[in-house]
Amino acid sequence: MTDRSNSDILTVDRLNIYYGKFQAVKDVSFNVLKGEIFGLLGPNGAGKTSTLSAIEGLLKPHSGSIIVNGYNSNEKPLYARAALGVQLQSTSFQPELFVIEVLQLYAGLYGLKLNRQEILAILRNINLEDQAFKKFGELSGGQQQRISLVIATIHNPSLVLLDEPTTGLDPQSRRQLWERIEAIRERGHAVLLTTHSMEEAESVCDRIAIIDHGKVIAIDTPQALMDKHRNDPDVIAASRRGKITLEDVFIGLTGKEVRA
Repeated sequence: MTDRSNSDILTVDRLNIYYGKFQAVKDVSFNVLKGEIFGLLGPNGAGKTSTLSAIEGLLKPHSGSIIVNGYNSNEKPLYARAALGVQLQSTSFQPELFVIEVLQLYAGLYGLKLNRQEILAILRNINLEDQAFKKFGELSGGQQQRISLVIATIHNPSLVLLDEPTTGLDPQSRRQLWERIEAIRERGHAVLLTTHSMEEAESVCDRIAIIDHGKVIAIDTPQALMDKHRNDPDVIAASRRGKITLEDVFIGLTGKEVRA
């Protein structure tokens, strides 16, 4: 792991988001450091997506501030967005285009002029050079996720946002994607990811924030959260194997009720 400085790549401070009279996000604050993988966890409807949408610049918060790589997203939104790379849960790239065309198209949208050999070198790095002239829609889910991650980072952003990046992947593809996410961190970038997989959060995240009912209820390293809450009655009750896991802590803090 690279040595992390004290500089924040992302600072979210007292963020509040409303939909009409309903408050979806309530005074949410957290920071993400350079060279850090930070996980944002929570049940369905907890406020994760609203928070992520505000960071992406897709949703204007009622109050609070978002600073990306030193730029206030309200005051200099274009500069803040330029420092972001985003990989959504489901890709929406043109399925009829060849893989090489997809990369050329999105590189161009970021103002990058990459020739065919440069594109092939990128594909070679993710072991997909032989798929360059295959239609994107014909790729497997794992292959599409690899391409999506490359596109999210092709412009060398300071902060990469990953929304449930390994959903639906088989164990081999999931592990490969974890390695690529860790490689992003090793290059000094910051990563903010959302996930419903506690195994994923425990394996790849340096720190996590758990959000529920619009509020951040815990922030720390996965191990520190397990150590802190291992004797909580609700966490012990959630444990099924005797050994406290991050999933036990998550359920103990957010409840057993299934959210819609």
